[in-house]
Order: sequence, then C-alpha cells, then structure tokens
Amino acid sequence: MTTNAPLNEDQSAAVVALAMDLARAGKTAELAEFLDHGLPIDAQDAEGNTLLMLAAYNGEVDTVAMLTGRGANVDIRNGRDQSPLAGALFKGEDTIAGLLIAAGADLDAGTPTARAAAAMFGREHLLP
Repeated sequence: MTTNAPLNEDQSAAVVALAMDLARAGKTAELAEFLDHGLPIDAQDAEGNTLLMLAAYNGEVDTVAMLTGRGANVDIRNGRDQSPLAGALFKGEDTIAGLLIAAGADLDAGTPTARAAAAMFGREHLLP
C-alpha cells in the first residue's frame, strides 16, 4: 500500500539537494520532472541558492531557459547577496545573462550588482 504522506524535513532536504545537483549539471528534463511533481520552482538550498542560480552559474543554458520559462524568480539572491545575473556575468555566461535580462532581472540587485559585475569583467555591452 502506497501512502501520500508529506515528506519529513530530512526527506525534503534530500529532494532539494538532488534537484540542486540536477540544476548544476544541466539535467533539464530530470529537473522538469521534479517541478512537475511539486518541487517549488524557487526552492533554495541551505546557502540560499536557487535552482536558477546554480544553473546560471554553471553555464546550463537549457536549464536556465526552462526555469525562466516556467516563471522562476530571476532576482532571488543567495545568502551572500549574489544574484543569478551577477553570477552569470562573473562566469562569462553571456547567453545566460541575456536570458536573465530578457526575463526581467534587476540590474541593480545584489552585491555586487549586475552593473558592477559587468563593469568588473568587461561585459557592460551585455546590459541594456
């Protein structure tokens, strides 16, 4: 007999950790299944990173596109006040930066801001 009992805290943390690994590795289809089965799109790990943050920072264009297409909040900052856009600019992920800007990312959010990160790394041309 199968029950549909809610996950306990340890089980929830394990599911989030697995989903974060999928986002980091660009396993877009597998991550989409987690979302289809109820994982919140803006789930955060213990450091405050979202699925979008980890996918953006690791250069996973398809995963970023899927997450933004499903309405992921592009402005959630992690525990170090870093935004997904600033992370993408720092890592030289120009395509991802474009996706995040197109999805409405705040250029002035976080520390450093996306504007400051772009200036530091010579990517001002990417910003509107």
